[in-house]
Amino acid sequence: MCFDEIELPLRVGFGSKGGPNFSTEVVVIDSGYERRNQNWAQARRVFDAKTGVRSSADAAALLNFFHARAGRARGFRLKDWSDYSSAADNLSAPTFSDQTIATGDGTTVTFQLVKNYSSGGVTHTRIIAKPVSGSVVIGLGGAALTTGWSVDPTTGLITFATAPASGQMITAGFLFDVPARFDTDYLSLSAENYVAYQADVPIVEIRV
Repeated sequence: MCFDEIELPLRVGFGSKGGPNFSTEVVVIDSGYERRNQNWAQARRVFDAKTGVRSSADAAALLNFFHARAGRARGFRLKDWSDYSSAADNLSAPTFSDQTIATGDGTTVTFQLVKNYSSGGVTHTRIIAKPVSGSVVIGLGGAALTTGWSVDPTTGLITFATAPASGQMITAGFLFDVPARFDTDYLSLSAENYVAYQADVPIVEIRV
C-alpha cells in the first residue's frame, strides 16, 4: 500500500467535516429484540474537506496534492481539527500523563501509542499510527521520562532502551494525524468567480 508521509495542506484541510464511522449489522428478530454484531474493532473516519477550498490558491494547492496522490492510489496524513491531541479535550497541548498505553512486564520494549475514549464504564482504545513528529512525551511510573526511548512517527511505536519493569504504568501524550486517502478518483472543482472556488473532496481513513 502506497502511503506518503505528508499532510493535506492546512488551508484545505481546515474546516473539514466528518468523524468516526463504525460498521454494525443489526438483525431484528420476531420478538422485536435486536441482535447486533460489531464488524470493526476500530472506527473508520470519513471526512469532506470541501469547506477548505475557498480561493484560487486553495484550489491550486489541492490540484497539486490530488495529482501527486493519483486520486485514491496513495495515502496521506490528515489533521482532524476536532480530535488531534491526546489531551482530554482532544485539542490542548499534550502532557506525559494524558493516555495510559500499557503496563510494563519487564521484557517487552516496544509499545503502540493509543488513545482511550471512555464513557459509562466502557472504553474504546484507538490505535495511533501517525503521531506528529516531535510532539510525543512519555511517562513511566507516574513521572516524565525524557530519555531512554524513541518513537517511530510513521507507525506510532514507542521503543524503550530498557524494558519497563513489571507493573510500571506507561503513559504518553502526543499530537496525531489520521492516515487517509481521497475517496474519489475524480476531483470536482468549480470556479464561482475569479477568486472563489468550490470543490467536492471526500476523504476516508485507511488502516496502516
